[in-house]
Formats: sequence, structure tokens, C-alpha cells
Amino acid sequence: VEIIRHFQKKDGRIKLLTGNYSRAEGRNIGVELARNDVIAITDAGCISQKDWLKKITSPFIHREVDISAGFYKMVGKTPRQRALSIFLGVTPSKFDVNFLPSARSMAFRKAAWEKVGGFPERKINTAEDTDFNYKAVKMGMKYARVKSAIVEWGMPETLGEGLEKMRSYAQWDAMYGIWRHPTQKLMSHNIRVLSIFLRYLLGLYLLIFGFRNPLLWWLAGIGSIFYIFWAFRKVYLEFRDWRVGAWGPVIQISSDIAVMGGFIKGKTEQRKT
Repeated sequence: VEIIRHFQKKDGRIKLLTGNYSRAEGRNIGVELARNDVIAITDAGCISQKDWLKKITSPFIHREVDISAGFYKMVGKTPRQRALSIFLGVTPSKFDVNFLPSARSMAFRKAAWEKVGGFPERKINTAEDTDFNYKAVKMGMKYARVKSAIVEWGMPETLGEGLEKMRSYAQWDAMYGIWRHPTQKLMSHNIRVLSIFLRYLLGLYLLIFGFRNPLLWWLAGIGSIFYIFWAFRKVYLEFRDWRVGAWGPVIQISSDIAVMGGFIKGKTEQRKT
């Protein structure tokens, strides 16, 4: 806040709003008070590249474009931070025609924001951009995708902080109940969480019934080794660094537990509301 106030003295166009708001409430207030037709947003913890604003807003020269999807570069100094990026965000190779933007790097027409109804001001303080995009896609709004409009997103410094993000994402997805996503189809986040439950239920089944048939224990052991190797491999292939890859199995198993816990809590909260 003090840094922003410093720059306000140099440029009167900079506006600062402070208050005890959720992220969605803060975004909505800012957009509502904005006087221009196109809004560009990013997040705390992100640093936009110098040409980001120019690139993220360039598609709006076309009248049919409602929303512009930029991208983000996940930044981490330690092997653990770099490995976390595989589990928290989207890698460049997965940026395609179906990519939906994060609020880290996004722009939209104010009219589109009004039509969607703004960002959802729910109890859980996360994933408001997921809700926004889901509604926008269902309404048939037109997206432009600008891979070169990049902000740098710093990865959590601790494993616990990263796992808490994953847990909260899963909790929101469960509360909102999106099973068939308009772009992800049957590969929605909730379907993926169910696949995690199935993995561990299968492992538990093999362990329990292994008392009757020891061959099942062998299958459980082989499956566990394969799962650990798979987790190492998917991280290693992204960075080609064994020190980063070594964090793959640790984060994979930890994130599985965090995501399943978040999903259960989300479904519980959904029933209450």
C-alpha cells in the first residue's frame, strides 16, 4: 500500500482502494468504479512483464472479443518451488485453444463482466476466476488467447502453503459442483478428484484382500512403485533436473491427500448451504 501511495504522487491516474474485502469483492468494487470499457487484472504475488498491458488488451480492437486470456510464468528459486508449479498451474505446453484465463493474467470488457454478474462473492476466498470463466463460456462469450501476455507468478515458499492452495481449490470445485465442464468436458476438476479417490481405494482393496491372497500385495507394491516413478517422471521431464523431479512423489502424495480433504470439506459445506 505504501508503495502504491508513493507512485500516486507521481501519477494521479493511479487509484487505491483499501478495505476488509474478499478477493472477489475487491475485484468487483474495482471494476465497478473503473471508468473505461476494458479492464485488465492481475494478482498479488504476480509481476507483469513490461509489455503485458499492451498485449493483454490488444485483442479488443476486434469488437467480437469479450475476454482476453493471457498467460503466466511460474517462478521458483528452489527445486521444491519449481516442482510445485507442475501441480499448481498450467505449463506452456498445455496452453491451447481451450485455455481459460486465470485472474493472474486476464482482461475483459466491462460489459462482459456485467453480463456474467461479476466475480462470485462466496464464503470461500478462492477460484472466483474459475466461476467467472465457467459462466462466460456457458453464455457463449468470445475469448482471445495471448500466450505472450505474461505475468510472473511466484511459487509458494513452503510446501504447506502450496498444499493449502490445492486444498482450497478442491474445496471450491466441490462446493460449486461442476462435473461436466464446457471446455474440459469429462476431465473437470471434480472428475479428476474422483479418480484420485479411486486410486487409493484400489490400493486399500489390494492391501486388505492381500491377507487372503498375497499376490495382491505384490500388485499393490508394483502399483506403488509405478505411481512414485510416474510422479517423478512428469516433474523431471518438465525441468530435466533430478533434484526437482525428486520432489514429484512427495508433492504428488501430499497433494492427493490435500485435494481429497478439500473435496470432502467442500461437499460437506455444499450440503449445509
